Amino acid sequence: MAEIAATNAPELSVSELSLALKRTIEDRFGLVRVRGEISNYRGPHSSGHAYFCLKDQAARIDAVIWKGVFTRLKTKPQEGLEVVATGKITTFPGKSNYQIVIDSIEPAGIGALMALFEERRRKLAAEGLFDEARKQLVPFLPRSIGVVTSPTGAVIRDILHRIAERFPLRVLVWPVRVQGDASAEEVAAAIDGFNALPEDGPLRRPDVLIVARGGGSLEDLWSFNEEIVVRAAARSHLAIISAIGHETDWTLLDLAADLRAPTPTAAAEKAVPVRSELAAAVSDLGRRHSSAAFRLLERCRNDLRGLLRALPHAEALLALPRQRVDHAASRFSNALSRSQDRRRIALANLSHRLAQQSPHARMGRAEEQLGAMKARLARAAGLNLQRASDLLHRTQSRLSIARSAQNRMHRERAEAARLRLGALSGRMDQAAAARIAVQRAKVASLGQLLSSLGYRQVLARGFALVRDAEQRPLRLASEIADGARIEIEFHDGRKEAVAGGAGKAPLAKPSRKPKTQKDQETLF
Repeated sequence: MAEIAATNAPELSVSELSLALKRTIEDRFGLVRVRGEISNYRGPHSSGHAYFCLKDQAARIDAVIWKGVFTRLKTKPQEGLEVVATGKITTFPGKSNYQIVIDSIEPAGIGALMALFEERRRKLAAEGLFDEARKQLVPFLPRSIGVVTSPTGAVIRDILHRIAERFPLRVLVWPVRVQGDASAEEVAAAIDGFNALPEDGPLRRPDVLIVARGGGSLEDLWSFNEEIVVRAAARSHLAIISAIGHETDWTLLDLAADLRAPTPTAAAEKAVPVRSELAAAVSDLGRRHSSAAFRLLERCRNDLRGLLRALPHAEALLALPRQRVDHAASRFSNALSRSQDRRRIALANLSHRLAQQSPHARMGRAEEQLGAMKARLARAAGLNLQRASDLLHRTQSRLSIARSAQNRMHRERAEAARLRLGALSGRMDQAAAARIAVQRAKVASLGQLLSSLGYRQVLARGFALVRDAEQRPLRLASEIADGARIEIEFHDGRKEAVAGGAGKAPLAKPSRKPKTQKDQETLF
């Protein structure tokens, strides 16, 4: 009885059994949420997909995130991170195991978020984004203030009210979402947008930025822990005041900002001083400055009076210098007369020496020397001309002999090259003819081999070639889905058919000569 029952069981191929299991699991577990720890994660594959495992104390399951989903994930998978993954359970027939295809992923609880927070903080701190040296000073009295926050709620009203109460000035509000999937990108875009504004014009760049949000849980404030927001704050050219949550709430933006405020109202107080206090301080400084200037002027007047009493009269001061000037004038007159006498004697000596050197005699001697030099120059020029003429004749004769020898050598080389060229041309023609003959023989042999090994010769022996709707050859029955359109090629033509599944009623036996083309397609 056991053997009869075994023979009654349907026979399934491995592929059919794998597909049946795949359909059963996917129908039973359409969408699941699984909590576990990420294991064996090595980053995205070269294809862009991510493969890892989810495990707990007793079991593990393979997981995969496709490339398109991975790029949209808010929380990226990390080794050892406990997460809640949402996706579909499916099987991989190639290895006969099941896996979860993840559509979304989120940290599991506050502990996982804090672990992710600490890891991200250490990573960004190692890059120097939290260094005090790179932080800017907040302007004491800005001309305008930029605010990045939600346009609704009490935060923006508290900031505007506090600024108007302390020091009314221009406030630019960049509305963003402060919670949700796209809030981090909007906050980073707002910071970059304020930095991109021109310094002059109707919409001028503010002098300081306030990034603010009301209180909330760690999950509510998580957008301000994203890397995109922290990096935008780090590369900002404007000073940033961070006012996220309450005084006990800390985010990575607080570490990257130039100044942290415990509340949004405190951020407004740190951004601007109190106008009335400034006016009172300026008034007090003006009064103190006037009093100090008056006291300094009075002290200078008293000092001047004391100095005037200690100074002697003008006549007493000028008597001694006048006497010195008189003595100097008398000494100058005597020295001038002695200098004139010495110059007069020197001029007489020079006149005597000049008379001894007669210009006419010197000109006569110069004319004699010039005549002798002209004669020597004429003789030297004649000799040089003769030598140059002889050298030119010798060079011309040597050049003629060398030119005739060179022409003869060129003619001999040209004749030898012409003979070599003729011999090479004959050899090239013979080699080309032999090469063409070899190639023709090879082409003929390949043609015979193609005709004997081509698939059409196989079709002529009674076989058929099956293709799918995209004209791709099909080698296995498991590659054909039930109801798929296929094309069967015979030796004498092609026919279209519809694939049937295992266990279905056999097709009716076709008549010997189908009446229509539609009947012929139905047979297959």
